[in-house]
Amino acid sequence: MKTLALLHLLLSLSVSLSTSKHHGYGSSGGGNLQGFTLDLIHRDSPLSPLYNPTHSRSNRVQNAFNRSISRASTLSRRAGFTTKIEADIFEVPGEYVMSIQIGTPPVKVVGVADTGSDLTWAQCQPCQNCYKQVNLPYLVPSSSSTYQQLSCQSKGCEALEENQSSCDSQNTCQYKMMYGDRSYTSGDLAMDTFWFGLTPMKNVAFGCGHDNNGTFNVNVSGIIGLGGGPLSIVNQLNSVVQGQFSYCLTPQFNDITNQTSKIYFGELAKVNGSNVVSTPMIRKEPSTYYYLTLQSVLVGNTSVSYERSFSKNKVVKGNIIIDSGTTLTLVNRDFFSALISVLTDAIGGQTVEDPQGLFELCYSDLELTLVPKMTFRFDGADVELPATSTFLEVQKGLSCLTIVPVDDLAIFGNLLQQNFLVGYDLVNEKVYFKPTDCMRHEVD
Repeated sequence: MKTLALLHLLLSLSVSLSTSKHHGYGSSGGGNLQGFTLDLIHRDSPLSPLYNPTHSRSNRVQNAFNRSISRASTLSRRAGFTTKIEADIFEVPGEYVMSIQIGTPPVKVVGVADTGSDLTWAQCQPCQNCYKQVNLPYLVPSSSSTYQQLSCQSKGCEALEENQSSCDSQNTCQYKMMYGDRSYTSGDLAMDTFWFGLTPMKNVAFGCGHDNNGTFNVNVSGIIGLGGGPLSIVNQLNSVVQGQFSYCLTPQFNDITNQTSKIYFGELAKVNGSNVVSTPMIRKEPSTYYYLTLQSVLVGNTSVSYERSFSKNKVVKGNIIIDSGTTLTLVNRDFFSALISVLTDAIGGQTVEDPQGLFELCYSDLELTLVPKMTFRFDGADVELPATSTFLEVQKGLSCLTIVPVDDLAIFGNLLQQNFLVGYDLVNEKVYFKPTDCMRHEVD
């Protein structure tokens, strides 16, 4: 969520024209935009500004898993759980970065793409207390002819949660976001023109951060919010993207280093063709999260029902969120116990302990052909997962199940989403899955 020479590779734009113009809040200012495509770069890719060349594959895998636990703690607290997750403090969680431009003239912003956040923010001058930022310029509001501060009565300010906003003596809306690792950002809520390639999108609300600190990485400018709330990029640009975005995540920990994932917005985000399944998106608080309903998991021919003891053996609607920023998948502990019982019977052989103590089901020198097919059965959508996603070699000779138990918020993570075209339709409230070779995927 690391080198200057590679930053220009972060933005790949595909634009096609439509026949209707859009005006006003989050509107297209320089053309008629049907949709656009951006590179979505995993933080451990050599193309990422967050890449650390000194880390081995094992280091990268372990760090990604640790970030999952840290992120799960953050998301659970915001969802109202008194979380029992114990996590060390890592960088603000998030696994992918995107590049956009803000202002007139445009200034490059590289941010962590986050489906668990709504507000996009970037570091701004004057910096009262900013974390060190290298290879990227700070935004300078006075240098942008299209920059506007938002008042405390503005629609954008009213969209902030009560504990996230305040008003200064000039009636300027002030925002403050806190993260689970005690990092924070605060500053002015403002509007400016956002650029996707050469096409400007006017009047997009964002946080102009003057006081930002914690564990933010020096090679990113801030956060790009892709959540379901009113201040997310997806909802602000609704007149253009029509509440639609999709992404295709390439395998993260393989030997191919120059292939990026893609994220699509608008008409280009539609998931069409054969083998497409869809499941309802459940609206719950916080509105940021994308809630789905997991009915059961099929292991080979054996079904394991996703039941919660407090629900009198009935599956609760919206019992899991889908999140691109969490690597692992986290499920209810009772369900997990039943799942691994079926899995170990199917795989056979001797299990081994994870020396790191994170995973509960591991094997030495696991033959993936022994792993049965696993299908996550969401409401109306069966998502069949390859063994390469459900088990991963976490260190040489040791493969572990990438699903772990929690007592708090359940999360369908990005390892299980790789090599699927995953589409979000906020208007029709559906999430789509289509098995896809994301290394070769091109939008139709």
